[in-house]
Amino acid sequence: MPNNRNSLRATVAMAMLALALPAAATPDTNDWQSIVAEAEGQTVYWNAWAGEERINTYISWVAQQVDARYGVELVHVKLGDTSEAVSRVLAEKQAGNDERGSVDMIWINGENFAAMKANGLLFGPWAEAMPYYPLTDPDNTPAVRYDWTIPVDGLESPWSSSQVVFYYDTALVENHPNNMAELLEWATLNPGEFTYPQVPNFLGNAFITQAMLELSDNTELFYEPMQEEDFDTATAALWEFLDELHPHLWRSGRAFPSNSADLRSLMGDSEISIALSFSATEASGAIANYELPDTVRSYVHDSGMIGNMSFMAIPYNAQHKAGAMVVANYLMSPEAQAEKQDPKVWGSGTILAMDMLSPEERALFDDIDLGIATLPPSELGELLGQPHPSWVDAIAEAWQTRYVN
Repeated sequence: MPNNRNSLRATVAMAMLALALPAAATPDTNDWQSIVAEAEGQTVYWNAWAGEERINTYISWVAQQVDARYGVELVHVKLGDTSEAVSRVLAEKQAGNDERGSVDMIWINGENFAAMKANGLLFGPWAEAMPYYPLTDPDNTPAVRYDWTIPVDGLESPWSSSQVVFYYDTALVENHPNNMAELLEWATLNPGEFTYPQVPNFLGNAFITQAMLELSDNTELFYEPMQEEDFDTATAALWEFLDELHPHLWRSGRAFPSNSADLRSLMGDSEISIALSFSATEASGAIANYELPDTVRSYVHDSGMIGNMSFMAIPYNAQHKAGAMVVANYLMSPEAQAEKQDPKVWGSGTILAMDMLSPEERALFDDIDLGIATLPPSELGELLGQPHPSWVDAIAEAWQTRYVN
């Protein structure tokens, strides 16, 4: 895969640099001007998932901006899975490389953040000292301070807000389902016209987690660390649902798309007529880019949909911490957030609180055409928090055992 080859080259280059360069001093997070001055001339290796070309294009745009504004060179180290970067940092720590790490910044959330925090692999706290951080209104936005129920504690900065939505082709589907029970009924009547990405892809994980929450009578235990003795009883309804659903999926559930891009392609080719996304504007962006017909619209389930924020983290042994903080701060800027929210660019939700912005900053968002398939905020329904990572890991592993192995 081309991205893997680029990633390998970048890793080798970073390893050579790690041996050649002296370790940088730890920046003073209370002195922003000194951070900016130290960042100039640094090369920041941003390890980020590269499964969507439009996201890669946006990261390239960010690289141009931080180079022009701050003199920071940004290199996108393209990952197939975020755990690759986590494993790299852990291996460096085990090898005693505590000052010249090859990873400067990671796009991260959920179980990967939990793992890095638990293993002492993160630099900080630093995020709450960034100039743009107050625009997230953290005191009134719990998702900024808790990542899948894990306290952030200033160890990562938010950069993107996401919510799961379904989308469907109105030319093929007269009445869309409103919950998992209706989805099962619809799939039974329309075999082969729905599927979801293979677990543990993040969107595949999101679908089975959404089903677990919808089908459970007691969701509170999912927001606490999983206890082994609770697993079978708490997830019984999920497996019963999936066992019934899978024979009616695309290719009878014997194969699954790899990711959201593959799922969107199946929809564009009319092989399926209902899909899902972790972006409320994905369908509109795909229509604008002629990937989907203009008859596609989005919808949500009556009981709410899973949503979360994703973050930027800096490893404890990053060589270019100042440069990474400058990039992470720019990613929270109204300009970068508005560019990212445009469906024609990416369509990812902002982490900024609109009432914290100036009129000029709000205008950047007011001018965005969210597209004909994007639900207005008033119709997105209740936002369901991500369960504790231990539950998501456990059901993903059980899914693999049950349906792949």
